[in-house]
This record gives sequence, C-alpha cells and structure tokens, in this order.
Amino acid sequence: MKAELMVTDTASPIILFDGMCNLCSRAVRVVLKRDRHKEFRFAAMQSAAGRELLKQHGLPERGVDYLVLVEGGRAYVKSDAVIRIASRLTGPWRCWAAVVRLVPRFLRDFKYDFIARFRYRLFGKRSSCLLAPPGAAERFL
Repeated sequence: MKAELMVTDTASPIILFDGMCNLCSRAVRVVLKRDRHKEFRFAAMQSAAGRELLKQHGLPERGVDYLVLVEGGRAYVKSDAVIRIASRLTGPWRCWAAVVRLVPRFLRDFKYDFIARFRYRLFGKRSSCLLAPPGAAERFL
C-alpha cells in the first residue's frame, strides 16, 4: 500500500530502470550526480512502485528491457526517455541530447534495442537491485 501512495504522487519525473542491470545502475548514478535541481526520482522496475507505474501506463510489468521516464502523466521509453532525461542534466549531456534528438527515432531505437539486448553480457548483471546511494534515499520509490 505504501508503494501505491508514493506512485500516485508523480509531480516529479520518475525514471524506471532495471535494478539488476549494471549499465542502468551506472546511468542512475550519472543522473544523481548531474541532476542539479534534484528533480528526478527513481524506481527499479522490479519494485512494487516500479511495477505499478508500468501497469498505470500500459507497459508490461515484467520483462521490460528499456528505460522508462514517467513525466507529466506520460511514459517515454527507450531513446525518447534518455533524450528527455539528458536534456535536463548539467555538463555535456544537454548538448548531446540536442544532437541525438536530430537522429530519426527508428535509428535511435534500433541502436538502443541492440545495446539493451546485450546489456547483461556487455556490462554485467547485479545479484540484487541497486540500493539508493547515501544521501539519495528520499529520491527512490
């Protein structure tokens, strides 16, 4: 029930990630470091809150192999999610997002799907879900 209460508060953008994936966990750490205004919140897809958000947005609750950004009542997936996230970060990420946005979605998602398919082989798999780093627990659902 607690997860349901948190999930109904979606004023801040929420990043849903594969908590077992090393690549996804690294991406979360990059966002935590570069999110100057601390606007993003996070939920592992394996968590009750993550599964509930996937369900609310008509996405499968299991077997999702892409990043999801829930923002403004919508769910953005794959490269669209990554671009929307990167455009709000500090450093070179905004420029990168502006350039990559020019690439047609089908090409961006083709590359995204390729990396997602082999992410465990390329980057490894965690034995347990990523835990919130010290000082960031309030940002994790």
